[in-house]
Amino acid sequence: MTRVALVTGGTRGIGEAISVALKAAGYDVAASYAGNDTAAKAFQSKTGIAVYKFDVGDFNACKTAIERIQSERGQVDVLVNNAGITRDAAFHRMTPEQWREVISTDLDSVFNVTRNVYEGMRTRGFGRIINISSINGQKGQFGQCNYSAAKAGMIGFTKALAQEGAAKGVTVNCIAPGYIGTEMVRAVQPEVLNTKIIPQIPVGRLGEPEEVARCVVFLASDDAGFLTGSTLTANGGQYIA
Repeated sequence: MTRVALVTGGTRGIGEAISVALKAAGYDVAASYAGNDTAAKAFQSKTGIAVYKFDVGDFNACKTAIERIQSERGQVDVLVNNAGITRDAAFHRMTPEQWREVISTDLDSVFNVTRNVYEGMRTRGFGRIINISSINGQKGQFGQCNYSAAKAGMIGFTKALAQEGAAKGVTVNCIAPGYIGTEMVRAVQPEVLNTKIIPQIPVGRLGEPEEVARCVVFLASDDAGFLTGSTLTANGGQYIA
């Protein structure tokens, strides 16, 4: 029986690569998105992957959307909590709105979505929950107190829920990517990219979204059944935890 995978923020960037890789590995993939209808439609047309629009920061919206996904595709076996935004500012200039928006989308979403699939995973005796954190949740980053706090929170969530889910066949793991060559990162001025960012990465290059996606495919597989509560640091050696 084909397993169902839900990828939040799954139509662009790292999320797109994850969705595509899971489909190629044989999963029935549902990809969520927040607001870019044009990009989501193009993604669906190109990949054939079903898309669902909802606010991951709203618990009731998640509940309604996941009920629809499960009625249309079956119970969610693999959840990838990938949705995330940034609202960067030095802390002394950060507004309550900038803090709240990031915490809502990047951290509250992990509770909102996971809570709505977790009981079914426990009942069926199988589940894979994979949280996409960040190198900046491990080491911190100037101008990202909100983002670093949210991504660090994902790591703590992973460690705690892994202990609860283990006896029920539900594994919970985390991936903390470093600088990945998404459209957003590649839009950085070449001078900054080549003199400030890449020199910090020992392997001497940006990561590729597909490299993160391959980590997800492994963690979602039966082969990863003994791995839970872990954080994979996919960052080219930039930060060794």
